[in-house]
Amino acid sequence: MSIWFYLFLIVLWISIFLSLKILIMKIEIKNIGKSLVNIINADTNHLITISTNENTLKKLTTILNRSLKDLRKLELEYRNGNGELKSSITNISHDLRTPLTSIRGYLDLMDNENLTEKQIKYLKIIDNKVNDLTELTEQLFDFSKALDIEKEMKKEKICLNEILEDTIASFYGLFKEQEIIPKIEIDKSRVIRMLNENMLKRIFENIISNAIKYGEKEIFIKMDQYGKIEFVNKAKNLDKVSLEKIFARYYTVQNAKKSNGIGLSIAKQLVDLCNGEIEAKYHNNMLTIVVKF
Repeated sequence: MSIWFYLFLIVLWISIFLSLKILIMKIEIKNIGKSLVNIINADTNHLITISTNENTLKKLTTILNRSLKDLRKLELEYRNGNGELKSSITNISHDLRTPLTSIRGYLDLMDNENLTEKQIKYLKIIDNKVNDLTELTEQLFDFSKALDIEKEMKKEKICLNEILEDTIASFYGLFKEQEIIPKIEIDKSRVIRMLNENMLKRIFENIISNAIKYGEKEIFIKMDQYGKIEFVNKAKNLDKVSLEKIFARYYTVQNAKKSNGIGLSIAKQLVDLCNGEIEAKYHNNMLTIVVKF
């Protein structure tokens, strides 16, 4: 046999060896990717393992496992920090409620006294500030609840139409008190989604509450056959910057008398956890919050 034949065999064996090695590496890389996704989604302490001694893949696995450990450490610190923050906020809220209740009691007593016009004016200012502080206290409670929303992620088949209608009905008393007659258009087609019912109710409640508190007695709620829900209310003096930051946790939108709270921020957190979409639009002094699932 000629030398060329031997060279051909050598090249052939090398090619087969390299092809097999590449194939094994592709399979292992694919398995590493699946393992990484499963470990992250399952929130487990498991690490990635491989069945080959190939140095490059072993180094890659070591780096990924080190990153997973760092990620778990950061996640643990985040959860512990959230727990401490929630506890602090809850304690502050309780501490605020006691003196607020006392102040409210004295204000009610003073209403029965013969006061001068100037005293009545000052009393009204104090009353407004107490109301603002009470509102802030309630928002602090809402925020502390929002820190625990991940625990409510049990999903089931629910009808968006029914949950929206029930939530709107629960605001009947408040609508009447505020002299608001909401315009409601809900498509009759049943829209079914896999969602957490309590979480969905809180989304609707926060958005409607925000519209009642900070709107101007014009509320329009619409839902189409595809599950797109629009909450519209009148909102003057809302600029582009305010609109872009309306879902930010600590951002407030100032208008003539009031400022937006954290209701929309919590609503956005919940929508994100439900893998839905939420956006804000503003046109002709009308604020529209659009939610899709």
